[in-house]
This record gives sequence, C-alpha cells and structure tokens, in this order.
Amino acid sequence: MSMNPFCEIALEEALRIRESGLASEVVAVSMGPPPCVDTLRTGLAMGADRGVHVEAGDTLHPLAVAKLLKALIDVEKPQLLILGKQAIDDDCNQTGQMVAGLLNWPQGTFASKVVLDKQKQVVTVDREVDGGLETLCLDLPAVITTDLRLNQPRYATLPNIMKAKSKVIKKFTPSDLNVTIKSDLEIVQVTEPPKRKAGVIVSSVDELIDKLKNEARVL
Repeated sequence: MSMNPFCEIALEEALRIRESGLASEVVAVSMGPPPCVDTLRTGLAMGADRGVHVEAGDTLHPLAVAKLLKALIDVEKPQLLILGKQAIDDDCNQTGQMVAGLLNWPQGTFASKVVLDKQKQVVTVDREVDGGLETLCLDLPAVITTDLRLNQPRYATLPNIMKAKSKVIKKFTPSDLNVTIKSDLEIVQVTEPPKRKAGVIVSSVDELIDKLKNEARVL
C-alpha cells in the first residue's frame, strides 16, 4: 500500500518545519486495514518520529476520517495538522475542510507555501486561486492541506528505512476513540466511459476534409 502523493508532500512539509526548529515532533497517521502499517513505515523512514494507526476494516468516507482525526487531535493536542488536499482514489477533497469544521480551527487549503511563526503563534499560507495567489494568515492551532507545488518529498534512505522498523506505531480502533463508523453515502453505480471508436487512415487531404465535413461535421 503506497502513500498518497499529496500526503507525502504534507509529511515533507512537517519534517521541514521540525528541522527548522519550529516543531518538536512529527506524528504520521494512517487509517484503514493492517496494510496501512506499511504506509506508516514509509513515513517513519522519511523522518516522522512516530506513527498512529487507526485500524478500521470498513470503507472510510471523508466524514468518518475527519471524526477520527478530530478524536486523535483531542488525544495528541497538536498545534498544526497538515494533510494532503485530496485522496487519489475518490478525489473527494473533503477531509481537511471537515476536520477543520469539527475542530473549529482555521484552515488553509491547497497550500503552495507555508511559513510558520511560532513566536506570534500564526502560520501564513499561500494558496493558488483562479486569479493568482491568495495569502492567508491563520492563528494556531490550524489545519493545512497541501498542493503539488508546495515541495518535493525526500526519498527514504536505507539507514532510515532500517531505523523505521524500531519506531513506535500506536494502534487505535474507532471504539477506542469513541467514534462510530457508519456509511453516510452509498455508491449507486460505477460505469466505464464509452470506448472510443477505432481511428481510420485517409489517403489524401481531400478525403480528410470530406470526412471532417460530412461525417464528423466539424467543418
């Protein structure tokens, strides 16, 4: 099980914040079946200090993930939650916004630059919008979701991969966190897009123009 690339970027940004001396610890979190531990080990090999695995066999929709994150935050008491802007399987782009709403924390989504001021207890986020760049100043604690242009994630080195095997991964279940998982949406149908017709080879420009005009009717 591989890590969502947006979450890789989020983890990289957290590691850079810690390396700059503005954070004392980076905790990686994954939710789902037991293979999620492999994803956490990847995060630990990149440099996270410890991991948290919320083991859940059921399909987790964004609201359920947000509720579990909120419960974990009540336990861990972090000042900054950084996560990828969206999953790459369902492309929902909802979890960050939902957890910010549940926590009543300010949020900066689609971050392309993050500057943390620990003394003032604020974080400045640049985010891409249709008209250019928008800059937000958020009071801590806050939620940030990351976009592709924020950074380039590092590769895990062999020594760090070996060290990751001994790092702590704490396990929870939804019941441990007093969260009830229930399906709040139903997938009614999934269909493939219509197959494209095979192309044809024309023998002349005149034949091409004729087909575009009389068959495709684009001229």
